[in-house]
Amino acid sequence: MSQRQATVTRKTGETSITLSLNLDGAGRYRVNTGNGMLDHLVSQISRHSLMDITLEASRDPSGWHHLVEDTGIALGRAFRQALGDGRGIRRLGHALVPMDEALAMVAVDLGGRSCAVVDVDWAQENVEDLPGDLVRHFLEAFSNEARITLHARLLSGSNAHHQAEALFKALAKALRQALELDPRLGEDVPSTKGTISG
Repeated sequence: MSQRQATVTRKTGETSITLSLNLDGAGRYRVNTGNGMLDHLVSQISRHSLMDITLEASRDPSGWHHLVEDTGIALGRAFRQALGDGRGIRRLGHALVPMDEALAMVAVDLGGRSCAVVDVDWAQENVEDLPGDLVRHFLEAFSNEARITLHARLLSGSNAHHQAEALFKALAKALRQALELDPRLGEDVPSTKGTISG
């Protein structure tokens, strides 16, 4: 199996981002975006999926929107590049994750079609220092660029931090399951079309 790694650099008039990703890592991360909650959530993806993520990002002073969106874009692009043609992967994954009073469910399909259904209600609430609606926006940007189907739903909870952390841990666990190599599949692509590249 070829190494499933990628590095993406994204520089715009609003952000500067460099992100390296190893799908077959050990859950090691070094994340610095300038936003503590975003750092925390991206670190959860790394730790619980066992992907290694190194991320350095900076932004213009206009707010967090561009940084969060562009971080999701960079992570999605790196993920798709590292995945390659997806030979031998399980492709589908799901997870149900509790954190104290919060319970989150995520299901993913790495089949090459972008679709994000994110059922959270934080539009008027902050998750620590991160505007709540940007959590949804990050997941949508990641799904679009990674070309994956992502369903994310909060089933219970009252603390926004607990809910967001449970959601990102569930995403990580679902991705880990979907990325695993299926020994019965061998070098085949897990699709009747013969491709999951789009």
